[in-house]
Amino acid sequence: MFRFVFRLAAMIALSISVIMAVLDATRTVAASVLVLTPLNSSWLAVSPDTRAAFETFIRTKTSPLLWDGAIAWVLNQPGFAVFAVLAFLLYAIGYRRQRRAGQFVAN
Repeated sequence: MFRFVFRLAAMIALSISVIMAVLDATRTVAASVLVLTPLNSSWLAVSPDTRAAFETFIRTKTSPLLWDGAIAWVLNQPGFAVFAVLAFLLYAIGYRRQRRAGQFVAN
């Protein structure tokens, strides 16, 4: 059951990654220069209230160094890349290995 949840979350993250990549590709073609939209800009465009609430939560519940160091760095990366890495990690967690039992059995 948990593997299914992780694979479903990976599929959703991959879908978001593809959508963000298409948006960046469209903007790149329109501007004739490479455009890579940071995740922070995309998040602020979609829902600035949740972005501010997330920052407040992280700064009050944990160390502000966590926000300034790790989270701010991730938010400055291209959005499609962040969601692609997230999709890969979620899929790796939910991956089911093939069983080797009976693979070399003679018929």
